Amino acid sequence: MKIPKDLYYTESHEWLKINKNEIIIGITDYAQHELGDIVFVEIDKFDENIESGDVFGSIEAVKTVADLYLPISGKIFEKNKNLEEKPELINQSPYDDGWIIKVKPNESIDLNPFLNEIAYKDLISF
Repeated sequence: MKIPKDLYYTESHEWLKINKNEIIIGITDYAQHELGDIVFVEIDKFDENIESGDVFGSIEAVKTVADLYLPISGKIFEKNKNLEEKPELINQSPYDDGWIIKVKPNESIDLNPFLNEIAYKDLISF
């Protein structure tokens, strides 16, 4: 199970990559493995400001449907269009080709609530 060192993680299994004024968000390798084969991704809150912890969409797998939570307050300005035709990219490459959204944060980013790779490993008992 991959847990890259250069990312931040949430207890709800999202990952964040900070690139200057934008944040790339996806779900972790652990999360995609637990969900199983992903068949559909829906982003409900595109191009609008939403608060940290709010649901911004859902991800559907063969076994279940799960909500996607925004880990920071901001505006979703880009979604991974490749997931419309190939949602399985999340299973195949959760940290690269399977990213889900890009967000412009509303304020400076407080990294304290997020986990590093060691704390995330402890969370999932890896």
